Amino acid sequence: MKDFKLDKTNKKLAGVCSGLSKYFEVDVTLLRVGFICLTLATGFVPFALLYVILALVAPEEEVSGG
Repeated sequence: MKDFKLDKTNKKLAGVCSGLSKYFEVDVTLLRVGFICLTLATGFVPFALLYVILALVAPEEEVSGG
């Protein structure tokens, strides 16, 4: 079973969308565009709040150094 983790190596803001793209095996660009569209369509609050919660709660992916 795989775990959701923030992807700090491929991040734009906090690594939420890139982490979700790895978890669901979806292209990160499609996920980012979809997230932005859903955020704008719902009046910012639900998806923006979800993004902030995931950014604060989700663990970070360990980056191997070397």
